Amino acid sequence: MIGAYIRAVGHLSRALAVIATLLIIAAMLVVCQMILMRYVFTYPTIWQTDFVVFSATAAMFLGAPYVLMKGGHVGVDVVEMMVGSRTRHGLKILGSLLGLTFCAIMLWAVWIQFHEAWAGNWKHASMWAPPLWIPLSALPLSFAMLCLQYVAQILLLLTGSAPTDTGHAVLAGEGR
Repeated sequence: MIGAYIRAVGHLSRALAVIATLLIIAAMLVVCQMILMRYVFTYPTIWQTDFVVFSATAAMFLGAPYVLMKGGHVGVDVVEMMVGSRTRHGLKILGSLLGLTFCAIMLWAVWIQFHEAWAGNWKHASMWAPPLWIPLSALPLSFAMLCLQYVAQILLLLTGSAPTDTGHAVLAGEGR
């Protein structure tokens, strides 16, 4: 059961990483289009800058659960290197619990903002004026997935499981 949860969360994190990648590619293409329109054809650009900012920001947040799953975040491990393996393990659990708490608080806060934007039909204060719930939707989705990914990480740490090179957990006695 734990292994199925960890695999499911891993698949969702990978799917969001693919979406994040596509958003970065779209942002790069729109920047190229914006440069072409503005400097070659001397046409004004209306929506491009907002789109690039929104898509790059969404990509950063949507890719965060995958980065957490792969352990790709930047960390300072000076303290970890100075303590024993049991203490290091405890620090990883504590760090994951603190990360989960932070993400749960952020999920609550960004959900309120998203809901207010949705219910109030907020628009961006630009000439393009897209509905703000669209770019804001990446925030609750990302923090919800970060919470799920932290729970998976905590389960891995508590069960003594180790992620394989594919990111799936190998639980004691399962799949060996």
